[in-house]
Amino acid sequence: MALRHKSAQKRHRQSLKRRLRNRSIKSTMRTHVKKAIEGAQAGVENLAVVHSKAESLIDKAAKGSTLHKRTAARKKSRLAKRINRETAALAVK
Repeated sequence: MALRHKSAQKRHRQSLKRRLRNRSIKSTMRTHVKKAIEGAQAGVENLAVVHSKAESLIDKAAKGSTLHKRTAARKKSRLAKRINRETAALAVK
């Protein structure tokens, strides 16, 4: 980057740090969401704990500027719907 001004250089450094932090937060969040879905499909006993951990991470991502609050609400809603659908499918079997 051929940034001429000191303030632009600093801003660029800050954006790189934020990008790495946001990527880490999103990656952790996605991992726990997948674990919750897989737990629902497998019929894990501590599903409520896994689900609450995933929702907590989504909320924490929304608390900062990583996720928008409505995006977080949509993700939580879809996660809950998916888990309910998977547990209902297990109950029918």
